[in-house]
Amino acid sequence: MRGQWGQHLLPDAQRRTLGELAGDVDLAAGDVASRRSAFWTMLTLSAVIAAAGVMSDSTATVIGAMIIAPLSVPIMGVALGVVLRDALLTGRSLRHVVLGGGLVVLVGVVFAFLVPGDVDLFTNGQIAARTSPGLLDLVAAVATGAAGAVALARRDVAAVLPGVAIAISLVPPLVVVGVCIGQGTWFLAGGALVLFGSNVVALVLVGVLVFTAAGYATEVSGSTPLSPRRAFVAIGTLLVLVLVPLAANSAFTYAVAIWSDRVTVTAETWVSAVPGGRVDDVDLVSGSFYVQVRTPGDLPDVDDLVVALEGRVPNGFSVVVTTLVGQELDAAVIGG
Repeated sequence: MRGQWGQHLLPDAQRRTLGELAGDVDLAAGDVASRRSAFWTMLTLSAVIAAAGVMSDSTATVIGAMIIAPLSVPIMGVALGVVLRDALLTGRSLRHVVLGGGLVVLVGVVFAFLVPGDVDLFTNGQIAARTSPGLLDLVAAVATGAAGAVALARRDVAAVLPGVAIAISLVPPLVVVGVCIGQGTWFLAGGALVLFGSNVVALVLVGVLVFTAAGYATEVSGSTPLSPRRAFVAIGTLLVLVLVPLAANSAFTYAVAIWSDRVTVTAETWVSAVPGGRVDDVDLVSGSFYVQVRTPGDLPDVDDLVVALEGRVPNGFSVVVTTLVGQELDAAVIGG
C-alpha cells in the first residue's frame, strides 16, 4: 500500500498506473522498433535545429529544438528504473542517454566544421549562456525535473510537458559542446558539458524522489534487481561532482561582478579629470579589463588608472582602455 505522502501527492484517481508511466519512459515498451526509430529521428532533428539556432544566435530556433527533443524520456526512464530497482530498465535508459548525447555532440562538431565563417564563441549569446553554469542553473533544473516527473505521473497535468521541455536545457548545451570542440575551445566545451550533466543528475534525482513519493517504489519489478544503495551512491557522487564546478563558477561570477564594479568606479574617477569624460562599459575578457571610455579631450595617463586599481582587484589582471573612436591603449598589469 502506498504511504500517506504518496496519497497526498497523487490521488488515486489522478495517478497513472505503473504500466502507463513505463510505457512513456521505457523505450523498450510497446512497439519497440517504432518508438526507438521515433526517438532517434526526433533527437537528430532536434540537434540539427539546435545547432542552426546556436550558430545563428537565434533564441527562437533553439527553443523550437528544445520542444521536440526527446532526451528527457530515457533520463526519466533511469529515474523510474532506480525506483523500481530494475537494472535492465536503468541500464538501457542510461545507454540511450549516453548514445543520444554523443549523437548531439557529433552534430555540433559537424556544424562547426561545415558552416562557413567562424562563430565568435564569446559574443554569441546562445553559447555564452551555456558555457558558464552556476548554482541557479541547478536550482532551475531541480524545479523543472520535479514538474516533469509530476506531469508524467499524473493524468491531469500532462499539458505542462511542453513548458517543461523548454525550461530544461538538454540538447542545446550538448550542441554547444560539439561546436566548441569543433573550434578547439575545450574549456568552454567543458562548461557546457557540466551544465548538461547537472541537468541530467537533477532530473534523475528529483524523478526518483517524485516517483517514490507517488508510490511506484512499492510496485514489484520482474527484472534484474538493482541495488538501491549503489544507485543512490552513484547519483549522490554525480551530484557532488557537478556541484563543485557549479559552486566555483557561481563564486567566480560573483567575484567578477564585484571587481568590474570597482574598476568602473575607479575608472570614472580617473577619467573625470577630463571635463565631460565618462565610462561607457567595463568587461573582463581573458584576464583583461576592457574599459570603454568617452571623452572630448586627451585621456589621463593610463598608468594612473593601474595604480589606482592596486588593492581593489587581484594582481595579475591587465587593463585595456578603448575610446569611442576606436583608439586602444594597453596599460600595465595590475600589481606588476
